[in-house]
Amino acid sequence: MEGTIYSLIPAILMLILVIVTRKVILSLGIGIVIGALLLYNFNVIDTMAAIWTMFYEIFIADTTNLLSLEGWNMGNIYLFLFLILLGMATAFMTASGGSKAFGEWAINRIKTRTGAQAVPAYLGIIIFIDDYFNALAVGQVARPLTDRYKISRAKLAYFIDSTSAPVTVISPISSWGAYIIGTIGSILVANEISDFQPLEAFVKMIPANLYVFAALLLVFMAAYMKLDIGPMRKHEKRALETGEVTDPSRGDIPGDLNDEFKPHNNGRIYHLLIPIAVLIIGTIGAMVVTGIQNTEGTATLLAIFENTNVNISLFTGGLLSVITAAIFYGLQPAPKSHMGNVLWEGTKAMLPAIYILVFAWIIGSVIDQLATGEYLAGLVEKASISPAYLPFLIFLVSGFMALGTGTSWGTFGIMLPIAGEIAAISDVSLILPALSAVLAGAVFGDHCSPISDTTILSSTGAGSNHIDHVLTQLPYALIAASAAGIGYLVLGFSGQVLLPLILTLVIVAVIGLLIHLISPSFKVNKQ
Repeated sequence: MEGTIYSLIPAILMLILVIVTRKVILSLGIGIVIGALLLYNFNVIDTMAAIWTMFYEIFIADTTNLLSLEGWNMGNIYLFLFLILLGMATAFMTASGGSKAFGEWAINRIKTRTGAQAVPAYLGIIIFIDDYFNALAVGQVARPLTDRYKISRAKLAYFIDSTSAPVTVISPISSWGAYIIGTIGSILVANEISDFQPLEAFVKMIPANLYVFAALLLVFMAAYMKLDIGPMRKHEKRALETGEVTDPSRGDIPGDLNDEFKPHNNGRIYHLLIPIAVLIIGTIGAMVVTGIQNTEGTATLLAIFENTNVNISLFTGGLLSVITAAIFYGLQPAPKSHMGNVLWEGTKAMLPAIYILVFAWIIGSVIDQLATGEYLAGLVEKASISPAYLPFLIFLVSGFMALGTGTSWGTFGIMLPIAGEIAAISDVSLILPALSAVLAGAVFGDHCSPISDTTILSSTGAGSNHIDHVLTQLPYALIAASAAGIGYLVLGFSGQVLLPLILTLVIVAVIGLLIHLISPSFKVNKQ
């Protein structure tokens, strides 16, 4: 089954079940079982043993060395701990009254619902260091404001997700940018291309990342033009007319605190802003420190971000933020929520996201062992087509690969070397557009995938139901991808970059404007 068309079955089945049932854990679980059965020739005992192994390998790296940190998969553990710490920090900021105070302050200064929607869009661009950090930090800052203006959590999740990865993937000073630049360097050496250096190549690739700019344009059109497409319209209509920013039938929402958890009436704005500032400064500071520690030779800014340990940095920033928020909570006079309740509510709020991440990583391991990505990549290598179609074809395959595997970085690792080799052989002038098409396709597929960690963390940061986020973002992603696909066809045949970029943006603008003009407005409840 490995590396054949049958390797697509678990991914396709899981995606269909997610859309039909809207039960992400159930859908992922079925996908895991079916994929494992395919791997082990429907031997039930071997299948169950393999699933158990994939589960504990999320936490354990070496069963013979559990008494030291080397025996544990500390990267994943630090991420889980960061999520719990973020939930605790949020609970303390709520208990101290900081979130309530910030919401009251913001609603008196940001006078329109449009302005409230623009805040997470701009924050998503400003916070470009890392997609995980972006997704969770923007949600913490923007949620009190968007809730006050009855902006659905699904729309907030869309703003977060559709700015985090798109901005990070075109920023050289980011965890993504550093990784991509390092990969480009090896591709240029392997194909004996010396016309430009890796950083120069990355910068030249930015205008050819058509999907990114299309997605960002749609974000601001959605914020300023009330561009509520497909399922998003239902969520926005409910939020405006009833004040319910989440679907009450969904049950537990990742990142949301219990309704019985009441904020303190003596809260101040700095009870929210200072812990978040500590989170930002602590995380970035830890990224710089770990980057310097892991860099051999001269610690340039690019080298620091290429070698930084993102997960331990997030954990460090999260721990400092919890301590700061807890101090503000502790200084508040009684009556106030019991500290044990605060800690438990903060932890419990993040458990749904952790469950989804665990299941997503397991099915990612199954798909990796089935060699689904290699199968899709092989289709590109075997295709006998005109070089002019290369950017378009690579964009599509990278999109499907990221959609099915749930990982942009995995798609980068597989597709960037393949795209570079094919372009070097067929038409070396297309090597940078081909590499850009990989990046664009990977982000597109990541936006559509319910098992993408970035998508999961975006819904967590926004406090949105995960499947609601996936389904409401999908129409925007498809519009941006359709425009980018046309742009890549024009790029391949014209050899130009600026013209396809302009054409892509014009197509998005026209489609968005037409939707805006033909969509009937719905009643706004201002109470």
